[in-house]
Amino acid sequence: MSNTETRPPEPDETTAERLSSAPVESDGPTGIGILGWFRWMWRQLTSMRVALILLFLLSLAAVPGSLIPQNGQNAFKVQAWKAVHTTAAPIYEKFQLFDVYSSVWFSAIYILLFVSLAGCIIPRTWQFVGVLRAQPPAAPRNLTRMPVYAAWRTDADADTVNAAAHRLLRRRRFRANLADGSVASEKGYLREVGNLLFHLSLFALLAGFAWASLASGQGGKLVIEKQGFSNTMTQLDDFTGSAFYDSEDLDAFGFKLDSFTSRFQTTGDQIGSAREFTAHIRYWKGSDDSKLTAGDIQVNHPLEIGDSKVFLIGHGYAPVVTVKNAKGETVYSGPTAFLPQDANLTSTGVIKVSDYGFSDKDQKKVKLAFSGFFLPTAPSNFDATTGPRSLFPGDADPVLVLNAYVGDAGDSGLPENVYQLNPKGMTQLSQDGKIAAQKLKPGEGWNLPDGYGTITFDGYQQWASFNVSHRPGNAVALAGAVCAILGLVGSLFVQRRRIWVRAVTTPDGVTLVELAGLARSESARIAEELAELAVDLQDDAPALDEPDGPAAPDGPAATEDSAVPEDPAEPAVPADQNSKE
Repeated sequence: MSNTETRPPEPDETTAERLSSAPVESDGPTGIGILGWFRWMWRQLTSMRVALILLFLLSLAAVPGSLIPQNGQNAFKVQAWKAVHTTAAPIYEKFQLFDVYSSVWFSAIYILLFVSLAGCIIPRTWQFVGVLRAQPPAAPRNLTRMPVYAAWRTDADADTVNAAAHRLLRRRRFRANLADGSVASEKGYLREVGNLLFHLSLFALLAGFAWASLASGQGGKLVIEKQGFSNTMTQLDDFTGSAFYDSEDLDAFGFKLDSFTSRFQTTGDQIGSAREFTAHIRYWKGSDDSKLTAGDIQVNHPLEIGDSKVFLIGHGYAPVVTVKNAKGETVYSGPTAFLPQDANLTSTGVIKVSDYGFSDKDQKKVKLAFSGFFLPTAPSNFDATTGPRSLFPGDADPVLVLNAYVGDAGDSGLPENVYQLNPKGMTQLSQDGKIAAQKLKPGEGWNLPDGYGTITFDGYQQWASFNVSHRPGNAVALAGAVCAILGLVGSLFVQRRRIWVRAVTTPDGVTLVELAGLARSESARIAEELAELAVDLQDDAPALDEPDGPAAPDGPAATEDSAVPEDPAEPAVPADQNSKE
């Protein structure tokens, strides 16, 4: 072989030794003035390094959405959290921590990531298409510079050897090209396909999230057993729309909650843990509520109706009471939902009787209100220190604890929270000089002080809260996540590699056969493939028995770093400074 000079590789060698289709990066601003800075910033934004940083920031930004209750998922939990953390709640509101995924800062991160991926994928895909359309790079002039190299001498004709090598490489599913007295082959394109699939999948994942945030909507509804619901704005407890989805786009359907099944573990270390929550419903589609279809809704098993999904997100109890005035007239009767406050479903609530009538005491129109606790499994006794607390979430020994209030029935015109009592204008009733309070079991009643009638605890029903969600981008996001995993597997486990074979006739009339290989990553696979090819090629180009030749008497062997560069100043394998991978 002729000596080499210390100089940059020729264009064909650079092409042969570069296995990445990643665009070339710049080390700093190019051009002059503002245009050059914009060009440099664009290259930085579309680099893989910045894309990974943005992806990390997006993952980090999603953490508060998992730890802090979100308005879009469960407004009840948000209100309960705000009531407990009165100091932190205004700060969280300011930083949009109750609406993380629709916040300005979260949107800014994924929009930047969206742009970064688009700017990276488009040129990379274009370059990869060019690689697929082109033939494998021709053999470098000096094959001994490759990390894996083998050579031997044979009496076979050089053209015959090259043709045999071309045939063997094609049989091994290499893309092979025979030209100019050598064979160039390449394999492992699925690595770059996996790379592109991974980035395209991330792009699709972000697109799915963006589509969902722009064209999604959800609403919440609490339904008590034996009651129904229609998917309209007037019956939803809350509704959150988006730019392309509002109340006019709600799917037409409704359902009736026939019963609710709740089951809890009664023994062992996990006593009280939920084991089953099932809402048994009958639903209808469209405006005809006479055609009912039976169905069940469980946790993480929503009911799909049209383009909407109905999720079961909460459960509790609704005490059933009957209130009669001093004349014995029924002024209130029915269930009232109480909201759970702990894992044992200690529940608080308010029963408001706005149509009580006139007081016998001063003949003024008044309203009654009762606030208190519902305990599914009450202790035998409790005092002011411990307070009313349920011992178990199941209804083993239900008790209703109530306080009574009376006030002016005048309408302020302002909306009121049905789950809270506004004490303004209300007076708590007293009995024997103490605050009037009563503990009731099902079937028991309470004669109210000052002749305000009676209240009877008739029993209780269960309620369930539902989330009606319309998210059109979920399927796209799921497909993107699956494809991203497949692409990552392909990019990690498929090796991009090239093999060259050159057979030339030397001045002494003997054919010199050279094999060289180059892999994208450090691996013994390329050496094994080269050795196997050398052994298979022995049928068409048997090695001469020359102890002092380039090959041992036993035959050729492929070794890594088996050849030393002719010029010590040149590295055995040129570093690929342009790769992003």
